[in-house]
Amino acid sequence: MTTPTVRRSGNQLRQPKQPRKTSTLSLSSRRVAAWVAEITLCVVSGAVPFGIGGYINTKTNIERVPLNPVLVAAERTVAYPLALPISYGTRNVAWPTNFLWTVAILAPLSLTCWQWYLLGKTGSTIPKGWFGIKVVNQKGQPPGFGAVLLREGSRWGVPMSVTYMLWRYTLLFPHLSIFTLLALLMLFAEAMGFPWLRQGRSIHDRIADTYTIDATIPFEPSVLANPRNLSGWMHRDEEAAIESIVVTPQQQQKKDLWAWMRRNPSLTLLGVALLSMAGVLTTLVGTQVYLQNRQNQKAVNQNNSKQFLALKQQLDDNSGATKQQRQRTIVALGTLKDSQATKFLVGLLGKENDPVLLETIQQALVSIGPSAISELKHMNILLEGELDSTASNATQEKELRQKSLYANQQAINKILLVYNGKTNGIDLSRAKLSQYEGSGNNSIFSLSLDKVDLWGIDFKYANLDRASFSGSRFRGPGEDGRWDTYDDWITDLSQAELKQANLSRANLSRVLMVRTNLSGANLNEANLLAARLVGANLSSARLGRADLRGAVLENASLTGADLGEAKLNDADLYGARLGRTIAIGTQLSNANLIKTEWQGADLSSAYLDRANLSNANLSAARLTGAILSSTNLSYANLSNADLSLADLRGANLTGADFQGTILSPAQQNPADQFVDTPAARTQSAVVKGVDFSQVKNLDEKQKAYICTQGGIHNRFCP
Repeated sequence: MTTPTVRRSGNQLRQPKQPRKTSTLSLSSRRVAAWVAEITLCVVSGAVPFGIGGYINTKTNIERVPLNPVLVAAERTVAYPLALPISYGTRNVAWPTNFLWTVAILAPLSLTCWQWYLLGKTGSTIPKGWFGIKVVNQKGQPPGFGAVLLREGSRWGVPMSVTYMLWRYTLLFPHLSIFTLLALLMLFAEAMGFPWLRQGRSIHDRIADTYTIDATIPFEPSVLANPRNLSGWMHRDEEAAIESIVVTPQQQQKKDLWAWMRRNPSLTLLGVALLSMAGVLTTLVGTQVYLQNRQNQKAVNQNNSKQFLALKQQLDDNSGATKQQRQRTIVALGTLKDSQATKFLVGLLGKENDPVLLETIQQALVSIGPSAISELKHMNILLEGELDSTASNATQEKELRQKSLYANQQAINKILLVYNGKTNGIDLSRAKLSQYEGSGNNSIFSLSLDKVDLWGIDFKYANLDRASFSGSRFRGPGEDGRWDTYDDWITDLSQAELKQANLSRANLSRVLMVRTNLSGANLNEANLLAARLVGANLSSARLGRADLRGAVLENASLTGADLGEAKLNDADLYGARLGRTIAIGTQLSNANLIKTEWQGADLSSAYLDRANLSNANLSAARLTGAILSSTNLSYANLSNADLSLADLRGANLTGADFQGTILSPAQQNPADQFVDTPAARTQSAVVKGVDFSQVKNLDEKQKAYICTQGGIHNRFCP
């Protein structure tokens, strides 16, 4: 009976030496390695589907659908705290991309939850098992789900909160590289227990009352009862070890708040009583302040109401007031800053016929400021509806309403002009701010807001035909004063009418113009960087030298538009209609031009390198001197197109239709020797090394040109 006992005792004595045989790394190193492995698994689980989805979205011809609302919400949730620009509106992506990007969000979350489940159930995740470490509670058992949530929440919450506060409210903002570096340093310091505080355990282990031990060493719960034995399982510094030896269980118990409260009931009751009294006093004071503020506001409102009624009586038709007195009364109403006064002035503006008094009313509304816009917009929509419903033979009544609408529009114009840059949040959706059809010469309105900051206004469905916004800005830096961050003030021009509007040199970057009618508009040199023009009508619009890099013009109509020297690099024009477009020297590098229609368009000297023109219709298009290197022209219709002097090196021509396509700079008699166009310096670069083997409808003349100019064709070229 004694022999087995001796053997077990001998095994226990030899056990502390086992870690040296199983691993050459210290426990601290293995903890860091396991943590890095856990993070890497989560990142890879999201990065792989995200990367594949991005590749499919840019390189394949697949049906496009609106972005998943979950993805939109996730994008904004991440962008807001990190001051990143967000994509306003709902953009379209390939349907596999929609699915894969959703997986890219759900996979890391699912993997994280699974790792936490394993940690609470077994005390070890898969990476922790690889490196032979385990998390236990004071009894040496798996910590459980509550402790794991507390442990992991503090592990990330404490260092990330400190990092964010240091970054967000210092000169380090908004540099993300510095934020990332600070976050990594803080996470590492927390994992090591902030060594400069001379703590041996990690902060999250102390908060959750857990221990990270070496799983390769047989462990008994009694080990944790004697801290001097923990050196074999845990990394502790010298001071922490001495503290564990010196501090007795009775001394540790004294530090427990609950035990102290039980030993000192009188002091505990006194503290509770004081806290309760402070809470009651705070509540009473707060309630009194609130009631006093309400009473003061009520008194102010009553005083304003009395003044309003007194001033209103002076404007009655039976008051006998002179024009000068009426003017002074109107000005006084504008200083009240009262909603009743604003509503009365807007109504008076629609009834008054005297030009002098109309001007005075408009000045009073301008003094009220942007808060008057709401009432003016309501009256604007009402007057437009009355005009539309008025019989065509009621000439006098129609003219009166036109004059009222004209005065209303002028007031809105003046407020927007005076309060330049203070327009964020103004709602002018569905307002009519253009001249009414059939207006007389005395009531022709033209909205004029040149070089004005109009950011943050809601112009959705508004009628802004023939308006002038030359040099104006429709996007502001937001409250943080920085451009391209989450809180930028963005104007919404979706489905607005802007026919023949002047937007030259305007800043429309990132502005929403979904299904907006911009036909015939002047957008020369406008900044449309990353603007959203999905389904917009830009027929016959002028976009010379406009910056449309990264803009989204899916299914937009640009028929007959002038795109001369415009920048459309990386733009998305999927399914756009560009027939008879003038795009001389236009930059379309890396643009998405799948299923676009370019019939009869002039793309001379355009830059189309690396663009995706698969299934595009380029019939009868002029592409003389165009750069088409590495362009995807698979299954494109190039019938009767002029490709003379175009650079096709590296282009994908699989399935492209070349019926009647011009490849040589000058037409020649087929009976003559075809290769009589010697400018080898310019000719050799056109089709040299280009594979025409899968091109459709090549005639003999084209085959001869291809073979003699260095092109490739499996059946015809030697």
